[in-house]
This record gives sequence, structure tokens and C-alpha cells, in this order.
Amino acid sequence: MDGLVEFRTGDGAVVAVEAVEERSGSRLVSRGDGTVQATRTFEGALDGVRAAAESALRVFRDGSLKPDGVEIEFGVKLSAETGAFIAKGTAEGHLVVRLTWSPAGPEASPPVS
Repeated sequence: MDGLVEFRTGDGAVVAVEAVEERSGSRLVSRGDGTVQATRTFEGALDGVRAAAESALRVFRDGSLKPDGVEIEFGVKLSAETGAFIAKGTAEGHLVVRLTWSPAGPEASPPVS
């Protein structure tokens, strides 16, 4: 385990998450229990991921595909310094997209005998 980072939410609750260790540059100093206090709120740390999700939804809902449903799954890592970022998976970034279409109304289905 790399360590814990404590984020505060907008309403003051504390969210402790297992975080990745920053490999280069300066390092944060943790308390005696190994926990680091984040410099951003939990919501602030997730702002970039929310913006990425909104952009992805726009891409898949606009245009010719017109799916009935869109599911987007991000692998997210949290860091005390950089906030949240999309985690590297087997590809360069972890992103799963599922598009669904429902069958057309009853007129498209053949009658059942």
C-alpha cells in the first residue's frame, strides 16, 4: 500500500483513500500513522474526472450513434498533490465505454402466434 490520503468533502466529512505515491519531484510528509492531508477537497480532486466524463458523454451521445444508454467506467487514482487522475491500466489509460440500444417499439417486433 502506498499510503493514505485524507480528503475533506464540501460538508466537512473526511474521506480516507489509498493513494499512489508520487515517484518524482517533491514528496509530502505524512503524519506518524502514514496518512497525508490532501490540499484539495474530495470534490475538487474529482473535478478533472467529472469533466472527462462529461466530455466523453457528449462524444457518444452526439452524432450518428444515438445510443439509448451510455456507461462510462474510469479507473481513478487519487494523489494528495495532483488530486484524481485516470489510472493507467493495460492501455495508456483505463476507460471502459458501453453503449446500449433498446429494440424499437412494438411495431418493429413481429407478432407472436
